[in-house]
Amino acid sequence: MIIRIVGSGLLGTSLGLALSKDHEIQLVDASPIMAALAEDLGAGKQASEESTAPDLVIVATPPDVAADMVNDALSSFPQAIVTDVASVKNIVVAEVEGGKERYVGSHPMAGRERSGAIAADGDLFIGRPWVVVPHETTIPSAVALIKQIAMEVGAFPVEMTAEAHDAAVARVSHVPQLMSSLLAATLTEATPTSLDLAGQGLRDVTRIASSDAKLWSTIIAGNPGPVSTILKDIRTRLDGLIDGVDRMVTEDSYAGVSEVAKVVSDGNVGVSRIPGKHGGAPMRYATVTVLVPDKPGELGRLFTETGEIGANIEDLTLEHSRAQPVGRAAIAVNPSQARPLADGLEERGWTVASVEMEEN
Repeated sequence: MIIRIVGSGLLGTSLGLALSKDHEIQLVDASPIMAALAEDLGAGKQASEESTAPDLVIVATPPDVAADMVNDALSSFPQAIVTDVASVKNIVVAEVEGGKERYVGSHPMAGRERSGAIAADGDLFIGRPWVVVPHETTIPSAVALIKQIAMEVGAFPVEMTAEAHDAAVARVSHVPQLMSSLLAATLTEATPTSLDLAGQGLRDVTRIASSDAKLWSTIIAGNPGPVSTILKDIRTRLDGLIDGVDRMVTEDSYAGVSEVAKVVSDGNVGVSRIPGKHGGAPMRYATVTVLVPDKPGELGRLFTETGEIGANIEDLTLEHSRAQPVGRAAIAVNPSQARPLADGLEERGWTVASVEMEEN
């Protein structure tokens, strides 16, 4: 199949890398330099006027220009199926014109905090949902083709309406980005001494705060309604929390502790609903925390010896303290494997700091 990818950023280049093994990939980008970089990375070949007409066009541009690119592709290639991978769908669907029956929106739920072709990864989509968004006149063959592409790159297709998609991503993607950025913005006033105390919790919450500001501005502008609704709910909860904490200050008592407890308790309920491994129900794991010397090869040795003991690593977090000669590796495993893993690692000379249960 001949596939033309319009846009050589993170998603476009990653798709090219993933699909180029089995298909002819044509690359198009408004920036010749970006297209050349994607080609150099192995994502395909730059398209020219002499290029054969594609069977499928994938528009991988920001949401504010996606509809224009879709319309151009539908007009230029009257036999091709066209999709876009923008992170909002309503505004794109609404602006698609002639040949609309050959268009089906889609959105791979994959990304990184870094952008651009240089951050691309052919394995980016493995195990991730790929939302397929047909409209009322989309032909079945277009839907089937995009589902096929999703599975070829290792994703699993999920069919939704544009409205349902935009409401969902506002909650699980767009607002989390804004919350992370808001918290990170407060760090501009922090003293270096206070930042030296930062642990894994702060790093976890602010990891995506280094995302591209221009890109996220266009994403939020394309989905303002659902985002605004959730932000207002957060504001209501935040106002209640602030009132409670203020009462502790003004009354010099624990008068507002119930508001704090409610926020944390509601958060416990919410996080328990996030799907666990392979999309299943959240699971309880045991966490074995091991001290890892800050030397070349030590982390690899830990992984190897964990496998030799027979434990499967379900999740892993690393925490480093400034100027310390060791880091802490928190290895999440099946509870039945925790004690054998801890004992086996200690026998091999590792320092096991703790073994505890956690909600994942």
